[in-house]
Amino acid sequence: MIAEIKYNSKKYKIDLSKPLDISIPIDVAKQNVNAWYIDDPKIFPVSDGNWIGNVAKGADVNFNNIHFNPHAHITHTECVGHITEKIHSVNEHLNQFFFLAEVITVAPEDFNGDFVISKKQLKLAIGNKKRDAIVIRTLPNLEEKKAKRYSNTNPTYLLEEGAIFLREKGIKHLLIDVPSVDKEKDEGKLLAHNAFWNTQNELRLDATITEFIYVGNTIEDGTYFLNLMVAPFENDATPSKPILYRLI
Repeated sequence: MIAEIKYNSKKYKIDLSKPLDISIPIDVAKQNVNAWYIDDPKIFPVSDGNWIGNVAKGADVNFNNIHFNPHAHITHTECVGHITEKIHSVNEHLNQFFFLAEVITVAPEDFNGDFVISKKQLKLAIGNKKRDAIVIRTLPNLEEKKAKRYSNTNPTYLLEEGAIFLREKGIKHLLIDVPSVDKEKDEGKLLAHNAFWNTQNELRLDATITEFIYVGNTIEDGTYFLNLMVAPFENDATPSKPILYRLI
């Protein structure tokens, strides 16, 4: 199915029959991706006396509880409420879902023993392009990212200068394939989060950060339409399913 989209006074065509899913699901049947020092997610049937919500055990329906943390167990999209005292909900502030996005691949640089993404790298990859969203794939890009245990591994992160650059470029939606845009242990500074959401000035309430994506190697760098679908939780972060569509 070919759709024609008019966006910022320009017309684009996308094939809706060929979505490119860059989300990581919760899958308790195998090792689930995990971060932030907490237990794995759980999916289990409701039990009430002798009744168990499982068709295989005699129930009419499967009726499961799901216990998880969006920041630790699944692709998730968060708003500035993640780091502010005042409660802000991503479900409230994200009210548009189609964006022109640029997919870039970055080989993290060494910075005082850490692996980081710098302003220079982002500037080189984006150039003068005007985009609403940026999708960052880090190297090496192995399938094990979808099941990695990230706690106490000091993963790649985004330098504050890089977050400022993206904000000043007008990027509203930042998507990245690591647990956080910030260093795992940074004494609570959260420099990239604060810089991207502009917490020292006017808050960017409509800007989001999506973490724990996985951009397969068959997806080339370049321009796409992004459908950023989120679950309707009134919370600072919610599970999300970002979908890319190639331009035709």
